[in-house]
Amino acid sequence: MPDLLRPEPRPSWRARAQSVVAGVSLARVATGAGAVLLLAVTAWWLLRSPAPPVERTLPVARSTTTAAGVTSSVSVASTAAPITTVVEVMVQAAGAVVAPGVYRLPLGARVQDVITAAGGPTGAANLQAVALASKVVDGQRVYVPAVGEAVGTEAAPPGPSPPLDLNQATLEQLEALPGVGPTTAQAIIDYRGRHGPLSSVDDLLEVRGIGPAKLDGFRDLVTVG
Repeated sequence: MPDLLRPEPRPSWRARAQSVVAGVSLARVATGAGAVLLLAVTAWWLLRSPAPPVERTLPVARSTTTAAGVTSSVSVASTAAPITTVVEVMVQAAGAVVAPGVYRLPLGARVQDVITAAGGPTGAANLQAVALASKVVDGQRVYVPAVGEAVGTEAAPPGPSPPLDLNQATLEQLEALPGVGPTTAQAIIDYRGRHGPLSSVDDLLEVRGIGPAKLDGFRDLVTVG
C-alpha cells in the first residue's frame, strides 16, 4: 500500500524573507526610488514660498529732508530733475532800443534782459543813464534815453509821483504802479465802483490779483484821500 502524501513542512520566516529579497530586481528598486524622488519634488513645489510681487522689486521713492528743511523725493534708482514753475512778467521797452514793445520775461529779470529782448540798444543809446542791473516788475516800462537826451523821469523806473490817491487814480496811473498791470488796475476801478471809495490802503487786499506781497511793493506810493 503506497505511502500517503504528506504536505511539505511550512517554510520558516527566514526562508520566506530570502525568497522575497531574491524576487526583488534592481529595476524595481530603481523604479521605487524614482517614485519617491518625484513625490518629494512635487511636495517641495507645492509647499514652497510664493515669489514676491513685482511691485516690491521696483525702485521706491524716499523722502529726504535737507538742512534747510526742504523735503524732496529721491528715487533709489535715479534722482529726477526738480519741477520748476515758471512765473513771467510783462515789461515794456521804450526809447533807444532796436524793437520797442511789450515783452514777456521770467520773474526776476533785469533791465539788461529787457533791452536784450528788445533787440538791444541802438547806436544812439545812453546806457550809462540806465540802471541795467535793476530787477523789473510786472507792468514796468523801461526807457533807454539817447546820448545827449536830458535824463528825466523817462529814464527812471516808471511809477506815479507818490502818493497816488487810490480813490482818484485813473486806469493809466494805476497801471504805472509796480506790479500792477492792466488787469489788476481795472480790478481796482471795478472794486471802487461796487464798494465805493476805499477807506484804507489795506482795502486793496480785497481786490482780485492783489496779495500782501504785491501791496507791499507799492504801499509807500499810494494813499487814500
